[in-house]
Amino acid sequence: MAQANVIRRALDSDLWYSFTRSPITVASAIVALICVGGAVLAPWIAPHNPFDLASLQLMDAFKPPAWDADGDPNYVLGTDDQGRDMLSAIMYGARVSLLVGFFAVLLSVSIGITAGLAAGYLGGTVDAVLMRIADIKLTFPTILIALLIDGVVRAALPRETHDQIALYVVIFAIGISNWPSFARTVRGSTLVERNKEYVQAARIIGVSRARIMVSHVLPNVLGPVLVIATLNLGFAVLAEATLSFLGVGVPPTQPSLGTLIRIGNDFLFSGEWWITIFPGIALILLVLSVNLLGDWLRDALNPKLR
Repeated sequence: MAQANVIRRALDSDLWYSFTRSPITVASAIVALICVGGAVLAPWIAPHNPFDLASLQLMDAFKPPAWDADGDPNYVLGTDDQGRDMLSAIMYGARVSLLVGFFAVLLSVSIGITAGLAAGYLGGTVDAVLMRIADIKLTFPTILIALLIDGVVRAALPRETHDQIALYVVIFAIGISNWPSFARTVRGSTLVERNKEYVQAARIIGVSRARIMVSHVLPNVLGPVLVIATLNLGFAVLAEATLSFLGVGVPPTQPSLGTLIRIGNDFLFSGEWWITIFPGIALILLVLSVNLLGDWLRDALNPKLR
């Protein structure tokens, strides 16, 4: 009964009404659900395992899509230079891209919320120092910082460990690059919340600063953070694809969508267009659908637009 009441309230909410009245948002949600579902369920629904070396046949390399005269029905979107099924490779590649994007955004949110709360609530020197660090970070492009971090790690660690830690390096590089947007947003909301009556009442009864920030202020500033996190997920996936395309992202043994595009780019002008076109389309659909959902969420949570 309680669950039915929760569902009923959700369906009667302004957020659901706004969602159902926007065909573009509904379409974006469906596309995003298909992309994420295909990536998450890849080990169970993918036609082949593209990373099982024992099952790969070099004789199946460069097969065109199934609808082509020379295509094979077993490979709907064709195969790459190693005989891997492109549809399965895209599903597994999207899995890696989403993994990097999710944890990179999670790292950015954690750093940004902590810095924003401290700067907005404590003020003074803490505010000045943290915001100047954020300003300095904003002067450098995300890709440049990621390339710098990747270069430093590769120079500092033995060559045999590069592939093992490449995924973690990419997550850290992207996550550490995007925290200022969260910090500035949380700081602005905290400056408003810290002067309200409930915060002053908590101070009077002796509640500690840390508890006020975490238990009282934080829940009231999470709305804008959720919007920025949704938008940044698309940016993080795109940044990972860019790094992998440049050859400094995830290793070839764990190819993401960017890696698949880079591999296919070597054969694009020799006629094997499907190796790079289909991963590119998958990347575009994923990023575009997530960004459109983020735009809708930003407008839906804006009280001035209700």
